[in-house]
Amino acid sequence: MPHDISLWPLIGVAIIVVGFVLRFHPMLVVIIAAMGTTLAAAFPPLQVLAVIGTGFVKTRNLAVILLLPLAVVGLLERHGLRQHAQTWIGKIRSATAGRLLIVYLAARQLTAAVGLTSLGGHPQMVRPLLAPMAEGAAETRLGTLNERVRHKLRAFAAATDNVGLFFGEDIFVAFGAIVLMTTLLREAGVEVEPLHVALWGIPTATAAFLIHAFRLSRLDAALARELAQAPPDTEAGLKPQAGTEA
Repeated sequence: MPHDISLWPLIGVAIIVVGFVLRFHPMLVVIIAAMGTTLAAAFPPLQVLAVIGTGFVKTRNLAVILLLPLAVVGLLERHGLRQHAQTWIGKIRSATAGRLLIVYLAARQLTAAVGLTSLGGHPQMVRPLLAPMAEGAAETRLGTLNERVRHKLRAFAAATDNVGLFFGEDIFVAFGAIVLMTTLLREAGVEVEPLHVALWGIPTATAAFLIHAFRLSRLDAALARELAQAPPDTEAGLKPQAGTEA
């Protein structure tokens, strides 16, 4: 590595890691990281504002693209999408929360590997469908769930979507990160083909799938133990009262 290259601009990565570990507000962490990076790189303030303005102009229609699916999902939930998903998965005797999430992990990773990253996601898939289906499958096998177990299932559903997307999209040759890496390497004098980088993402994606699938395979037994150890008054106190359901 040339000695005249400053690594101080990478301080933004450290700020993001520390901010997320300390569980600060994500938007605040990202803003502070961006400010730290620009200050460390000695960017003129006018240049920073110009970059922000250019990015805003290019993505000014992004808000509409994000809000429209949310409106559709909200309308479907109002008409009982979550309840229908729970009822449907409850009719499948062999379905468990762990098996359901493993199937979704495989589907999410495979679709992301071919560039179909928008087929999943927290607002349009995890919250209205995946999490309720996982809860329904768990209720069929384990009975009534307390609030702690429900939140644990929702966390596993969100984590499954994250793992599938993050490691699946690294295999897609036209993924932005792969293009960025090959461009930076080419500027440093290292010629690497995007296809070669994408192929080397397959072992990592396979390892991620096996590790997370192993965790999911143990999920049902862990939930059963947790429910068995929960005090009876805790389970009863956490059940929603009649007429107070949101």
